[in-house]
Amino acid sequence: MAIFNIEYHSEVLGMDRNVNVILPDLVDLAEGATLEDTPVLYLLHGMGGNHNTWLKRTAIARLIRHTKLAVVMPSTDLAWYSNTQYGLNYFDALAIELPRKIQQFFPQLAKSREKNFVAGLSMGGYGALKLAFLTEQFSYAASLSGAIAFKDVDPYELGTKEYWHGVFGDFPQLLTTDENLSIAAKGQVDKGQKLPKLYLWCGHQDFLYPANLSMAADLKPLGYDLTFESADGTHEWYYWAKQINRVLEWLPIDYVKEERLS
Repeated sequence: MAIFNIEYHSEVLGMDRNVNVILPDLVDLAEGATLEDTPVLYLLHGMGGNHNTWLKRTAIARLIRHTKLAVVMPSTDLAWYSNTQYGLNYFDALAIELPRKIQQFFPQLAKSREKNFVAGLSMGGYGALKLAFLTEQFSYAASLSGAIAFKDVDPYELGTKEYWHGVFGDFPQLLTTDENLSIAAKGQVDKGQKLPKLYLWCGHQDFLYPANLSMAADLKPLGYDLTFESADGTHEWYYWAKQINRVLEWLPIDYVKEERLS
């Protein structure tokens, strides 16, 4: 296994950006394994995080070291994986530009939708579903404690009016556009696109639990293959660090859990 920190110039954003990438190593894999066509998981951070957060807060590198899976960890700052009203197009930078950069740097990684996955927590859960609904790049998308529905949420508890308007514009208008994930999901269905498989998890004591129940209720009638799980838990890393293991089990990869190793 190798971990790369890459600084690259984003033409879309007009600035230098950083991304962390974990790559499998043949030394860590079963005999006869190759590194060609390696599946890829894009792993997204929440509010206040960056490209280093998953590495610092979880054992993601240890968990996958005997599994043929690359993990790409970008940063969207506090922009909600969106093309913001203040002119920085973070969605385009992450949905279009970054995958092309990753392929240039690591041509052994899988290009097919079937082997590209996305997951995130909180704001990153929103980003993961958004990328899955508004592109055709990801076959699996997972959200942990995702901020994925806004119908019953007061956003001004998480930021100022100026902040939210800078990202999304007038907030009530958000509920009528494809920044609203329920609308984005229905749009994907209406276009007849192949639907991603979805995994949602949220703790019962998490302030976003009602939002996750609401999103699950909106998605089920649309025909998505949805796994929704919950347990006791609040909005904190103790739970996400454990739950990422469940996400890895859920993905269509040959995941080698550590307890099965000698």
